[in-house]
Amino acid sequence: MRWILLVLAAAFAALGLLTVFKIPDRVDWRFSVLVGQFGYLMAVVPLAIGIHAWLASSRGPLAIATGSLSTLAFILLVQPCFQAWAIGRDLPARLERQFGRAAVQRPAFSFLGLFRMWPDAAPKTTWTYSGAEQLDFYPAIGRVLAPCVIVIHGGGWDDGDRGQLASFNYLLARDGFAVADISYRLAPASKWPAQRHDVAAAVSYVKSHAKEWGVDPTRLVILGRSAGGQISEAAGYSLHDPDVRGVVGLYGPSDMNFAWKFSSPDDALNSPELMRRFLGGSPEQLPEAYASASALLMVNPKTPPTLLVHGVIDTLVWYRHSERLSAKLTEAGVPNLLVSMPWGTHALELNLSGPSGQLTAYSVEWFVSAVCR
Repeated sequence: MRWILLVLAAAFAALGLLTVFKIPDRVDWRFSVLVGQFGYLMAVVPLAIGIHAWLASSRGPLAIATGSLSTLAFILLVQPCFQAWAIGRDLPARLERQFGRAAVQRPAFSFLGLFRMWPDAAPKTTWTYSGAEQLDFYPAIGRVLAPCVIVIHGGGWDDGDRGQLASFNYLLARDGFAVADISYRLAPASKWPAQRHDVAAAVSYVKSHAKEWGVDPTRLVILGRSAGGQISEAAGYSLHDPDVRGVVGLYGPSDMNFAWKFSSPDDALNSPELMRRFLGGSPEQLPEAYASASALLMVNPKTPPTLLVHGVIDTLVWYRHSERLSAKLTEAGVPNLLVSMPWGTHALELNLSGPSGQLTAYSVEWFVSAVCR
C-alpha cells in the first residue's frame, strides 16, 4: 500500500506540472485541460495521501518521499486559483482603461466561486439562417433591446457544431445578453472564405429578426473560440460593419502565415494538413487565402475593439498569436486587452467555476457591456 501511495503521489505531481509547462505533443492535450480546469478539485487526493504519509507511525524514507510528492502535487494543482485571484484584483481596472466602465455584478474571481453550480439551461429556439446552416438563439432573460453575442464554435475548422460549451451561452443569456450560437460550413468540403460568408449571413439574419427577438441590431459582438476565434477575428475585422461593436477571440490563431511557419506534421493536430484542408493549400499556393484569413493583417484604426483571452501554455494554438495581435491593435490605437493566464491551456473556459472560467466569463461580460453601451 505504501508503494501504491508513492506512485499515486508521483502521478499527481506529474499532472500538477501541466499547470506550469506545456503538455508534450505525444501526450493527449485533453489531460492539460482537465488539470487546468479541475485541478483544484483533484488536489483533494494528494492532500489526503500527504496527510496519511505524514501521520504514518513509521516516517521512513518512503513516507517522506510520498509526503513530499503529495505536497508538491497539491501546491501545483491549486496554484492556478491563487494566480487567478491575483489577476482578478487588477482585471476590472484593466478592462475599464481599455473599454470603459461596465456594471458586472460579481467579482472577477472568488474562491467561493470555485464551488458554484453552473447556470441552469436557458430557453432557446433554432433557426435556419443560410442554406442548411442553423443557429440557436437564446433571448436575453429579463431584458429588452439587448446586445447580441454571435458565437462561433471551435473544432479545427473541420469539426464541431453550435452548442459547444452551451453553459457559456446560458450564463450570457441569464446575465442579460442575447446569444446567437451559429453553425458554419466545415472544411474540407467548404474552404475559406465560406466561413466568413456564413458569419456575414448570420449577422444579417440577426439584424432582420432583431425586433422579433428583442435584440438591438446596432449592438452586436462576434465571439469565437479556437478555430472559431480565427473566424471571429478575420470576419469581424473584414465586415466593416459599425453595428459590430466588438470582437472576442478566445485562444484563436490570428496569423495563418505565422501558424504555417511554425507548424509541424508531428504536432498535436498535424497543423499543416489541417490548414491545407481549411484553406486549400500552402501559403505559397494560396497567398490571398492566407492573408484574408489572418486578422493580424487587417488591423487598422477603424478595427473594432477586441478582447483576447489565451492560456500561456496552450499547446494547440500558440499564445504568441494573441500576443502579436494585441501588439498590432495597440500600435493602431484600437482599444484591446489580452487576458493572459499562465496556467491556461486550450478550452480554458470549459469549467465556468474554475479559475480560467471565472476570469473569462467576467472579461467577456465586461467587454460586451462596455462596447455596447
